[in-house]
Amino acid sequence: MSEDPLVPSKVPAVLKLEPGDYWWCSCGRSAEQPFCDGSHKGTSFSPEKVEITETRSIALCNCKHSFQGALCDGSHSSPLISL
Repeated sequence: MSEDPLVPSKVPAVLKLEPGDYWWCSCGRSAEQPFCDGSHKGTSFSPEKVEITETRSIALCNCKHSFQGALCDGSHSSPLISL
């Protein structure tokens, strides 16, 4: 049996990020959405590394159902995904 992630929001996090490595929360439990705070410990989830090489705006998934991992693909629009 697989766990389903929590859905903290059905709106992507559109952020301007500086170069560096960021850890995207895949479980939906982090209090620091969309970033990991370690709340996945004890679950089958693990954070996904997002590498930013130059300052840019990015839409990170907050519904945790994107087929592109950390990047929003519009999956939050599906009526099958609920808060």
